[in-house]
Amino acid sequence: MNHDKQIKKRVYLAYGLMCLFAFAIVGRVAQIQFLEGEKWKAKAETQTTRFREIEAARGNIFASDGSLLATSKPIYEIRWDANIPSLSDEYFDEHIDQLSAQLAKLFQDKSASTYKRELTQARLNGSQYHLIKRNVDHTDLKKVREFEIFNLGRYKGGLIYHQKNKRAMPFKQLAARTIGYDRPGFSVGLEGAYSEELAGVGGKRLMQKIAGGNWKPLNDVNEIEPEDGSDLITTIDINIQDVAEHALLMQLEKHKAHHGCAILMEVKTGEIKAIANLTLQESGNYDETYNYAIGSTTEPGSTFKLASLICLLEDGYVDITDSVDIEGGIKKYYNATMKDSKTGVYDKITVAKAFEISSNVGISKLVNQYYREKPEKMVDRLREMGLDKPLGLEIKGEGQPSIPSPKDPSWSGISLPWMSIGYEVLQTPLQILAFYNAVANDGVMVKPKMVNAIKKHGKIEREFPTTVLNDRICSIETVRKVKTLMEGVVEHGTASNLKHANYKIAGKTGTAQIAKGGSYHREKSYQASFVGYFPADKPRYTCIVVVDSPTSSVYYGNLVAGPIFKEISDKVYSTQVKMLEEVQTDPALADHLIPFSKVTDKSGLTTALNELEIESEIKDPDAQWAEASHSGDTVQIRAREVIENLVPRVVGMGAMDALFLLENQGLKVKMIGSGVVRQQSIIPGTRALEGREIVIRLS
Repeated sequence: MNHDKQIKKRVYLAYGLMCLFAFAIVGRVAQIQFLEGEKWKAKAETQTTRFREIEAARGNIFASDGSLLATSKPIYEIRWDANIPSLSDEYFDEHIDQLSAQLAKLFQDKSASTYKRELTQARLNGSQYHLIKRNVDHTDLKKVREFEIFNLGRYKGGLIYHQKNKRAMPFKQLAARTIGYDRPGFSVGLEGAYSEELAGVGGKRLMQKIAGGNWKPLNDVNEIEPEDGSDLITTIDINIQDVAEHALLMQLEKHKAHHGCAILMEVKTGEIKAIANLTLQESGNYDETYNYAIGSTTEPGSTFKLASLICLLEDGYVDITDSVDIEGGIKKYYNATMKDSKTGVYDKITVAKAFEISSNVGISKLVNQYYREKPEKMVDRLREMGLDKPLGLEIKGEGQPSIPSPKDPSWSGISLPWMSIGYEVLQTPLQILAFYNAVANDGVMVKPKMVNAIKKHGKIEREFPTTVLNDRICSIETVRKVKTLMEGVVEHGTASNLKHANYKIAGKTGTAQIAKGGSYHREKSYQASFVGYFPADKPRYTCIVVVDSPTSSVYYGNLVAGPIFKEISDKVYSTQVKMLEEVQTDPALADHLIPFSKVTDKSGLTTALNELEIESEIKDPDAQWAEASHSGDTVQIRAREVIENLVPRVVGMGAMDALFLLENQGLKVKMIGSGVVRQQSIIPGTRALEGREIVIRLS
C-alpha cells in the first residue's frame, strides 16, 4: 500500500513539474510575443537582411588624344527567383521550352533540355536565387532580358542580375606596365598611383539571406547609388607609343636581348609621350612585365660622361677645345686597366673629340687630373645637378639613384675615374633622360609627368602643371658647349649612323658592361643605350633607349639602341614636329599636261586611260591598287602596296578608296575637306590598331 502511494507521489510530482515547465514556456512565449516582439523582430531582420556594397564604376584612363587606355567593362551574374509569386505554373509550363532553347542558343554551354531540367527543378525546390550564368557581357544581358518569362521583369518573371566591373585595356599591351593595375594588397602604375580618384565611392543595396547562404537583393527603395570614379587624362600619345614598342620589339628580337625600354619625353613640359618596357619570357615572346624605365637602377656607362664633362666645364678646368692625351686608348689606374672601345688609334685629341668618340681614357684622365685631390668637389657638383635624388614620380617603384661619396667604405683610388665614365653610379633610364632633357631645355630640369588632368563627368577637377626640379643645372654657356658636342656625336662621332638628312639629332651613346654575380669578369653581359634630343636646333623631344643583355656579337649603343631611337624620332618628326599644315603636296600630284590620275584600283585606272586614248605602261600587272606617274607623254602604272595590319598610304586617293582601305584595316577615319587625299595623320607602314583614329585631309 505504502509502495503504491510512493509511486503516485512521484507521478504527481513529475506531472506537476511538467505542468510548471509548460506554463513557463507559455509564459515566455507570451512575453516574447507581446512584450519583446519588436526587439526580437528587429534582431531577426538584422540577421537575415544586410546592406551590401555596390561596386562603383572605376574611372577611365585616356591617352592624350582621348583614346581609351583602360576602362571598366561591365559584366553580369544572372540569377532567377523561381519562387516569384506572380509567375503562375501555367505560364511557366507554357514558356519554359522556349526560354530553355533561347538560353542554350545564346550561351552554347548546355543543351536546351539541360536548361529545362535545371529550371524546372529550381521551380519545384522553390529556389529564390538560381544561378543562370556568370560573366555575361552587356550585349548578352540585353538579349536575356528579352527572353520568354524573363521579359516580364524582376518582379513578375524573377530575373535577377548583378553588375561587376572588369578592367579592360583596349590597346592590350601598349604601355601596359605604366597603366598598371590595382589589386588588393598590390598595385602598380597609374592604376595604383591614382587608385583613390579612379575608384569612386561604392553604393549600398539591401540584401536578404536565403537558403544555401546566398544573398538576394530586396527592393530598390533603400538602395544608395554608387558614385563613379574620376577619369585620368595621361600624357601618352598612343601613336608614338605604338611606334616605340614596335621599334623596341624588332631590335630585341634581332639581338635576342633579355629586356629593353624606350622613353620619349617632351622637352619643355616633361610630358611622357611614350614609355615601352619589354622582357623576354620563357615562351620566347616579349611582354610588359616590369617597368625597367622607372624601376631599374643600373650603371649607365658612357651616357654619364655628359655629367662628368659638365663638372669639368663648370669648374673652369677645361674647355672643349683643350687637348688630352688618351695614350692610344689604354690607361692604368693602380692595378686596374681602362680601355677605349678602339685602341691604338688616337693619342692627343681635343676634349670635344674625346666626347664624340666616347673615349673612356680621355674623360677619366681629365676627371682624375683635376678632382683626384678633392673628389668631394665633383661629387658635390653632381649632387647639385640632382643626380643623387629620385624624380618623385607619381607612380610607385622608382629606383633609388646613387652617387658614391669619398666617405664611403667602398671608395678607392679607382672610384673617381670609373665613376666619371658611368660605373659605380646608379641611375634609372628615366633619371638619365631627365638629366639630358635639362640640357635640351637650356639647363632647366623638369619633372617627368604622365598625367595631365583628372576629369569627372567631362569637367576638369584637377590639372597637373609642369614642375621644375632644378632651375639651373649649369650655366647657359656650358649648356651651349655640350649641346655642340652632342650634335658632334651624331654628325661625326660614335652615332654617325643615326644622322638624318632632314633634321639634326644630338645625343650620346652608351655601352656598359654589366656585373654578373658581383663581378664584371665572370660572365660578360652588356647594356647598350642611346639618349638624346631632336631636332637639335630647336629641341622638342628627348628620348632614351636601353637594351639589356643582347646575346648577339653586336652590343654597342649606336648599333643596338641607336636604330630604335632613330625609328622613333623619324616617325615622330614626320607626324609631330612637321605639322600637317607644313606637309608639302606629294610631287606625284603636281600639275602636268597629261590629266592627273588619282591612286585607285588598277582596272578602273587603265580603263579611264584607254578611253582617253592616253598611252600607258603597266609596271606591275598583278597590282590591285595602282598609282600613276608621268614619263613624257606616257603614264606609268605601278602598284600601290597594301599590307594587312599596316596603315596604307592613301595620299593621292579619292575619299571613297581611302575610306575603304583604311576602314578595312580597322581604323576610324576622320576626313577634312573634299577631293583628293593630300595628307594623312598616321605614317604609312605603322601597325594598324583596331579603333585608332586617323585624320586625312583632302583638297
